[in-house]
Amino acid sequence: MSQDGAHGRYAGRALANNRYQLRDLLGEGGMASVHLAHDTMLDRPVAIKTLHTELGREQAFRERFRREAQAVAKLTHTNIVSVFDTGEDSLDGMTMPYIVMEYVEGRPLGSVLDEDVRQFGAMPADKALKITADVLAALEISHEMGLVHRDIKPGNVMMTKRGVVKVMDFGIARAMQSGVTSMTQTGMVVGTPQYLSPEQALGRGVDARSDLYSVGIMLFQLVTGRLPFEADSPLAIAYAHVQEEPVAPSSINRALPPAVDALIARALKKNPNERFPSAEAMRDECLRVAASFQAAPPSIVPGAQTASGAGVGSAVFPPVGQTPPPATNNVQTPYQPAPTPNPYGTPTPAPAYGYPQQAGYQTPAPNAYASSTPPPYNITPQQAPAASSGGRNNKPVILGSIIVSVIAVGGLIAALLMNGGSDDDAKGSDGASTSASSHPTGYRKGDENRTIEKTECTDPQESYDDPDKIQVPDFTYKNWDSVLSCLKSVGWHYDK
Repeated sequence: MSQDGAHGRYAGRALANNRYQLRDLLGEGGMASVHLAHDTMLDRPVAIKTLHTELGREQAFRERFRREAQAVAKLTHTNIVSVFDTGEDSLDGMTMPYIVMEYVEGRPLGSVLDEDVRQFGAMPADKALKITADVLAALEISHEMGLVHRDIKPGNVMMTKRGVVKVMDFGIARAMQSGVTSMTQTGMVVGTPQYLSPEQALGRGVDARSDLYSVGIMLFQLVTGRLPFEADSPLAIAYAHVQEEPVAPSSINRALPPAVDALIARALKKNPNERFPSAEAMRDECLRVAASFQAAPPSIVPGAQTASGAGVGSAVFPPVGQTPPPATNNVQTPYQPAPTPNPYGTPTPAPAYGYPQQAGYQTPAPNAYASSTPPPYNITPQQAPAASSGGRNNKPVILGSIIVSVIAVGGLIAALLMNGGSDDDAKGSDGASTSASSHPTGYRKGDENRTIEKTECTDPQESYDDPDKIQVPDFTYKNWDSVLSCLKSVGWHYDK
């Protein structure tokens, strides 16, 4: 976030008993503002996001916002904007939740992209892949803790003056979604339409793979200078994510090798099972692709208008399945040139850019990513579920492969239970390890610090295919006491 000298309506005010003095406005949207502030207790600059919406009046939302901020505060990584504090205060007679974050001296990724678009037509592929890999490194950490970002976009990625990537606003999208749903009771979708995954647009449950779809949209935007889907309304864009196929990025930027097309195509699969299985896997592929070719300047096809979309913002709209489809001619996909004899051919770069000419690249084998066909995924929009008076925890629980495995396979349970056993059980009288038969194959010593929060059970993720069902949290290698506590918090029982 860069200090631009602008002043918001709260500049000069204070929060938390005058601890945080609000100064210049760093950014403002329909639901939130971000101010540069001074922490008088620790004598340091911080960034404070205040939510100035009707949601602030909802006690349930404020509690959810607080829990999300606490979860995000546990994330520690070079590529994640740190969260220092959270609370609520009264400004202009309105209860206003706020979150105190690390102040990043830099600018949003959208601004960096705008500059590259003006200079090159798009961001150079090597630079875009490196930035994307760093974003995925941040997501890898959050996904390990069960935290899905839900709103990955250039506006939520900062670039420091030294070029360090910083991802921010973890958990806020989830809190906003929960708050809007509790107020409207209609399951409204909250997010930035241009970056929503198909399952988000359909109002279904999300997991880490939804973030990977959004990263794929962002990478498409970086290397082409525009978004894959544009339309006149948020709902029309949401339909495009569900029903339309994006064009190959190389049809807009001819300097891109087939490997970049393949990477983005996999990230943008409609079926989550066909995407990369994890942020780590997608990050590894970004780095592999970046190392497989020599950088060339962007070569934008004549007539392909570029618009970075840096100004797009969040919106609230009904899920795709609850409304009639918009007119199909509202959706615009990027310019597609007529077929050429060599669609992946790379023109000789202009000398002014200073990039070496692109070297050849061997396309991976057709089945290089997976050894089996993923299970089918029904992407057809669903009808709105009937209203129910019951709470979320009354929904049927999906006893899927996770629970079946826990009950049927003794190895994992043994590994969990052995976390609490004494060292004498695993060693002989001389302190040496006993024979390999003491532990089942694949035994892994548990980490007592690797716990699972109760909120993973009290507020679990929804099913992709049925919003009336929930997915059981992943208890693999988690501290056994924390697992039991999580189960008991919602009345679930486990028989040893």
